[in-house]
Amino acid sequence: MPKNSNQSEPKAASSNWLALQKTLPKARKRDSSSHESPRKRRKFEHSCSPPPPDIAVKVSAPKSTLDDADTIKNGESVPALRKMIFGHVEYSDLQRQPGKYLALDCEMVGVGPEGAESVLARVSLVNFHGAVQLDEFVRPRERVVDYRTEFSGVRAGDMVNAKPFPAVQSLVAALIKDRVLIGHAVHNDLKALLLSHPHTATRDTQYYAGKSGVVKSKRIALRKLVQQELGATIQGGEHSSVTDARATMAVYRLHRKEWEKSAPRMSVTASSKSKRAEDPDEDGDDADSDADEQPRTKTKIKAKGDVAFPGGGRKGVSSGLGTVVKRGNGASDNANTVRGRGGGGGGRKGSIVI
Repeated sequence: MPKNSNQSEPKAASSNWLALQKTLPKARKRDSSSHESPRKRRKFEHSCSPPPPDIAVKVSAPKSTLDDADTIKNGESVPALRKMIFGHVEYSDLQRQPGKYLALDCEMVGVGPEGAESVLARVSLVNFHGAVQLDEFVRPRERVVDYRTEFSGVRAGDMVNAKPFPAVQSLVAALIKDRVLIGHAVHNDLKALLLSHPHTATRDTQYYAGKSGVVKSKRIALRKLVQQELGATIQGGEHSSVTDARATMAVYRLHRKEWEKSAPRMSVTASSKSKRAEDPDEDGDDADSDADEQPRTKTKIKAKGDVAFPGGGRKGVSSGLGTVVKRGNGASDNANTVRGRGGGGGGRKGSIVI
């Protein structure tokens, strides 16, 4: 009996095992499916990982080509002009000379009620290469109410060593004399300096940018023009008149060849006017004065010519009139009519009856 019990036990176990085996494959299938899905996901993830470097290469390639295309524009190196704007240039002694072209920029502060009125506080002049020719702070005559530091970059401490207005004005006038003056809305800067400059020797980048079609607006801001043409950002915070003057010169250099075609020509008359600091509108007055001088010259020639002689004609030359005109009553006329001037030199001198 115990043997039979022992033999029956494995049979009971085998039946249980068989029952378990029926359930195990289902569990294994689920496990296999669960294991396969992450493997597929991992493979999918690995297959997707290579494209990002390819995409990065495709994006960077056109960027470099754009930089290469913008390197030279109208014969000027754009990267070199950017360096000039921010003062990253080493100048030779020759490049530090004033030269023919000067760019001007000014910074203003507020005076009067609530600082609403603008007065000059800083003046900067740079040459064609961006070398600083003048950079002076100006002491306003009125009390400064608003320094406008966030825009002008001027502080109260800058006024300690500032020069009086007349001194700075004379320095600027001496530098721009007989030179081409460049500025952005330069008439505002000249107005602040109480100076004038010949129209033929003035280049306003705001005016020429609108006239030549570089921009659609006729009054574009300097920072927008520089960003568009040179890809440089200026006036992000406090302004610097030196940086703005260099930026103005950079824009002018970029379009100088094209703008000079439509610019008025400088002449000797224009340079002489700049010496007297006269208004360019006086060109018409010079033409009138020349017209007035012509008749004066003719009058002088007449004065040097024939000398008036009683009865007309020239002294010592026969008039060619050989008869005396008489009235019907026999009385001679008091004034003889001369019908011709200058007869033959050998003719007989006519008689005159008074």
